[in-house]
Amino acid sequence: MKKRQVVMKKDCTGRKNSSTSSSMVRTVRYVECQKNHAANIGGYAVDGCREFMASGDEGTNGALLCAACGCHRNFHRREVETEVVCEYSPPTFND
Repeated sequence: MKKRQVVMKKDCTGRKNSSTSSSMVRTVRYVECQKNHAANIGGYAVDGCREFMASGDEGTNGALLCAACGCHRNFHRREVETEVVCEYSPPTFND
């Protein structure tokens, strides 16, 4: 399951003839399950689930449960990838 968050930011630094804007795209993925299934007997064993797959639609309780292993999404390691894109247009000179 991939979630995408887009943040748009306009940089107004007081320059009259140039414009700079940047955008940040943040992608969140939930990968392997880290739930210790043998914690109650003092051991360590994971189930081998490699990626979170929601068992329901977005906005429902099933969206937080993994269809592959049945664990809550919080047991899966979270990966956040952030990409920043800056756009700059050079100043224009009026002679």
